[in-house]
Amino acid sequence: MRYTPFDGSAKPFTIGLKPLDLATWLEVDEALEPYLAEKDRLYAELPEKVFAERAHTRAAQQEVLDLIVENLAQRHGGTHVVEDGQVRIGERVVALADGTAPLKIASHLVQEDLVLMRKDVDGWRLVAASLCFPSSWSLTEKYDRALEDIHQPVPQFGRGTRMAELIARMFDKLQPGNPVERMNWSLQGNPDLYHPLSHASRIDRAGEGIRELSAQEVAARAFIRVERQTLRKLPQTGDILFSIRIYLNPLARIAAHEDHRRVADGFAGQLGAMDHDQLAYKGLLQDRDRLVSALQAISRN
Repeated sequence: MRYTPFDGSAKPFTIGLKPLDLATWLEVDEALEPYLAEKDRLYAELPEKVFAERAHTRAAQQEVLDLIVENLAQRHGGTHVVEDGQVRIGERVVALADGTAPLKIASHLVQEDLVLMRKDVDGWRLVAASLCFPSSWSLTEKYDRALEDIHQPVPQFGRGTRMAELIARMFDKLQPGNPVERMNWSLQGNPDLYHPLSHASRIDRAGEGIRELSAQEVAARAFIRVERQTLRKLPQTGDILFSIRIYLNPLARIAAHEDHRRVADGFAGQLGAMDHDQLAYKGLLQDRDRLVSALQAISRN
């Protein structure tokens, strides 16, 4: 597990931003090809659900593509070879100018999802996105909506809340030379990267009642979904690029962590401290107690 933001080291449902070193902006690992292959499948089967663009966003999209290609050339030459107007990734060849949306081209280069935000009369608005790996939200529902309305389902983050005001202020003050990152996590009952459905999907995916499952079965069937989110203001257009990298691991894998007791205990404590609205948002009202038991079993072992 590369990241464990669920281990009690950070409080959930907070903004939790920290400075981002652009040297680590994009993350490439051994799952690069499976992620890109899944994007290919989704573009072929569900194109209208994973990509959207507002008119007059192509200049910002091109700026995103240029920044990504520059970063890949400088930091990821071992996996991405940039030459002659194309990028070679193993046996893949991605043309950098093929007449399609630049944001879509950029999405074929990286494991991250890419979301473009623009300041409008009513605040920051989602104006273009390649969203192949949504975490319990739908691009068709959130596209072209203001930031406050996108966050409406999140407890204490909707329009008119203090958190919404803080986020809007943070977006306004973000500078091109000072990108930031944050972590988020959720739990789901399958290993799917494309997960637009509600968090309320139960972990008893085979249809058994959750109360009939042992702690070990719960640990094997529950998947921890970690989102590494970055925010980078584009220096030319002034739009903001929101990138989302997904990491999926079975909850049982915590047992292999070098500090498994601390991680398991911290996760159990975080689940136990959540209130009703927070549990409902994360789809854990019915599963929380059994998940805590599974984590306690991992800690003991």
